[in-house]
Amino acid sequence: MKKDTLLGVFKSKGRLNNESNSKYRSPFQRDRDRIIHSASFRRLKHKTQVFVNTEGDHFRTRITHSIEVAQIARSISKYLDLNEDLAETLSLAHDLGHTPFGHAGEDALHECMVNHGGFDHNLQTLRIVMFLENKYLKFKGLNLTIETLEGLLKHNGPVNELTTINKLIGAKVFKNKIKFNTFPSLEAQISAISDDIAYNNHDIQDGIKANLFKLEELCEINFFKNIYVNYRKKINKKNYKIAINQIVRDSIDLMIKDLISNTQKNLKRLKIKSLKDIAKSKELIVCFSKNIQNSEQEIKSFLRSNMYDNKSVLRKNQRGKKIIKKLFKIIQSSPRKFLTKEQITKDKYRAISDFISGMTDRYAINLYNANK
Repeated sequence: MKKDTLLGVFKSKGRLNNESNSKYRSPFQRDRDRIIHSASFRRLKHKTQVFVNTEGDHFRTRITHSIEVAQIARSISKYLDLNEDLAETLSLAHDLGHTPFGHAGEDALHECMVNHGGFDHNLQTLRIVMFLENKYLKFKGLNLTIETLEGLLKHNGPVNELTTINKLIGAKVFKNKIKFNTFPSLEAQISAISDDIAYNNHDIQDGIKANLFKLEELCEINFFKNIYVNYRKKINKKNYKIAINQIVRDSIDLMIKDLISNTQKNLKRLKIKSLKDIAKSKELIVCFSKNIQNSEQEIKSFLRSNMYDNKSVLRKNQRGKKIIKKLFKIIQSSPRKFLTKEQITKDKYRAISDFISGMTDRYAINLYNANK
């Protein structure tokens, strides 16, 4: 195992429940392996990214997305001489808390839970790894390292308001081992922005595959226009699909190169020389240059208008919402049919939320059809 470096997290602060270290794996390798072997990770293969899982075998699901994020994050971390295992672990785990039917399912479940603490998929990921995945006799959850828990908690940056955390998790369970209002490790920041790189580019690929828009329409965005002109004369009907792959690959490559270059500039500009300096930073260190930030906003806007707000996608999202809300009512009316007595006694509504959020698309659809 590597020793501490100035910027990378190689020595763990430990776990909430003490465990002896492994002779063969670092703490962060063990975290990764626990995530991969969890039931929640396996279920991601049947959870919607954008297109409902039952629509086709070649559209991305939550599990393929998570693997792609992990690959990007690991590559960036390796180049910057950071902890690849921690970055990979955070990337593989970041979507564990997602509901069936993507963000539409999350919105529906939050509406059902609005008077009972609400629902947040990022915090649901923490609930899963801390309470709901039970495979050990000595403790509940996966007992991941403090660094992994902090990275998952701060997927969207520092936490300045603890109300929701207290409702869904309880700030005290972290035993004062995490400072909520600081930026997370560079590995966590890399994982979060690798998520953006992956879904922006791969949603474009899936959108073209679903015939929601054409490759040529991407030229509305200067970023893609500049890539497209390099291949325009070579593209024909026979290699059109290959050209799509090539352009998306070039896009990811350009984003990664910009991210690495800009992060190195930020480290120098902010005089970041140690892990303590990262925690004291008042701004995000791992980020794109202004030019790529602007391009990213254009890409997100394009995907919003051409894909996420497409009538066929919205129609399927509405059906997903309907299924989630109906299941919530069904389980609420007959909780003992689906939940244990202990779950119902402790917090019935949170138990219902945990149960529904853990469903795959197909399980939710089948349960809905069986209870019409």
